[in-house]
Order: sequence, then structure tokens, then C-alpha cells
Amino acid sequence: MFVALELVTLIGLTSLWVNGTPLVPPKLDSKRASLVLSKIDEILAWEKSSDRERDSQFVELGRYLCEVRAGQYWRLDKLRSVDEYLEWKFPESRRKAYYLMAIHEHLPKIPKTELKLMGWTKARELVKVVRSNGRDFDCAPWVHKAIELPREEFKREVEQYLTGQESEPWEILYFKVYKSQLQVIEQALETTALMLGSDKSRGYCLEMICADFLAGVNLEGRELTSTARGGLHESELARGQPPGTEVNS
Repeated sequence: MFVALELVTLIGLTSLWVNGTPLVPPKLDSKRASLVLSKIDEILAWEKSSDRERDSQFVELGRYLCEVRAGQYWRLDKLRSVDEYLEWKFPESRRKAYYLMAIHEHLPKIPKTELKLMGWTKARELVKVVRSNGRDFDCAPWVHKAIELPREEFKREVEQYLTGQESEPWEILYFKVYKSQLQVIEQALETTALMLGSDKSRGYCLEMICADFLAGVNLEGRELTSTARGGLHESELARGQPPGTEVNS
């Protein structure tokens, strides 16, 4: 008897309320399920053909996906769970589907027109603020920021609000080095980390190495100028020629 009840519980685990009674799957409304599933397919087809549609349809898509989960409409396609359905419909990024569902669930008071103005990526960030504040969430100023600010700037605003720390813009640098150079680079970064503290990032250590190099170059440049060494002529510098290059007049 216990085993039977446990199986029933697992069937509806993702979409049913717990009210003290044994959980059972909801009755499948085949007509409504077929309509909602077809609407989702239409929106996904539009997404492939137009980026503009992707921005304008995410509100409806999130609502339909939540209904699929609550009504277990995925059973109409002979699937075993809503996760399997999302994996099928969102092969490139199932995470996006969960974001859209979270937007629908956590931002019901924000008009659809304003959600569409901000776009789904900024609405996703807004969900984080709502989860942090709960019922005390004052949506008006945040909605204004989400609509007016560029995406990355709004993301930094949210991160600063949640962590209480400033978030500086960052960028990943890519460049090729030879294996013979790695030992010198690694040793310089490790030595700098020991001098500055092991909690410093490698990016910060690299910045300090570069700053130290520039300081040395500037100092050496002043010394060269004061002793008239280097043989640099004004004509060479004006023409952008390297020192010592012959210039034809």
C-alpha cells in the first residue's frame, strides 16, 4: 500500500498542490492541451524566423509553458515529465524555458506591454529582485530601470542591489602564447599573487605587472631624454619611423 501511494506521489510531484490528501495526476483536458501545445509550437517556429518575434512573444510563451506544467499537457505527447517536454522543445537551451516560466510566475503584476518593452533577458534579472524582496517588492522604479537602461547596465544594477557591492564592467581577453612562454607568465603571476595576497584575481595580478612595467618604461624614458641618449630625432618621431631608420628627404 505504501509503495502504491509513493508512485502516485511521484507522478504529480512537479505540478500539484499538497493539501494533506494523496496526490493524483490532474485530469487531462485533451482539447485545451492540444491548443496550448500548438500555440507553443507556433511561437517557437516564429522565433526561428524572426528575432523580433522572440522579443514580443516571450510573455505568452512563459504563460503557456506554465500551463503545460500545471495541467501535465506533456502526457498528450506520451512523454514522462515536463522536463522531458522542455528538453524536446528547447534542445539548445532548456534553461531559457525555465526563465520564461519564472517570469510569468513572479511578475504577474507588471503589464505585458512593459514586460515586452524590457525584453525577456532583463525580465529574468528582475525576477531575482522579486525573489529577494517577496511581497515588499516595489516594482515601479525597477520596471522603469529595466526599460530605460541597457541590458548590461541593468544587470549590474541588480547585482549591486542583491550583493551590496559595486560591479565593475569586465571583459575576457583571448591571446595566444607559446608553451615556452608559459613558465615565465605563470611564475610572474604567482610571484605577484604572493606579494599582493593570494585572494587577488589573476586579472588583478596581470594589471599590476603591466602597471609596474609602464612605470619602469616611463622612468627610463625620462632618463633617456635627460642624457640625450637613444639617437631619436624629431623628424623620425613626426613621421612615425622607428629610431635609427633612415629618412629620405
